[in-house]
Amino acid sequence: MITEKDLKEAIAECQGTRNPNANTCIKLASYYAILDHMKEEPNYSFASEPTGQVSYDSGSAFSDAIRGKDISYVLSVIDELMDTLQVLSPKLYNATMDRL
Repeated sequence: MITEKDLKEAIAECQGTRNPNANTCIKLASYYAILDHMKEEPNYSFASEPTGQVSYDSGSAFSDAIRGKDISYVLSVIDELMDTLQVLSPKLYNATMDRL
């Protein structure tokens, strides 16, 4: 998990870049967006509150990590990931949303 300290170090590195290019600016904007998002208290709500534990098993490392976890917690982590993905890789975000 990315910590606030990690983000602040990455921001300082971008700000210290001599002759920043577009990629540096995109990274800096992303780091600030993630940092702002981390400071907010998450307010996750569901139309019908899912309950229970995840039983999904595809044999992947992901399914191993979520198996037995509370579905609300898993969805909140995925929601945070999607917010970050929307900033860092809009094409991948849109492709994923289209699949859903």
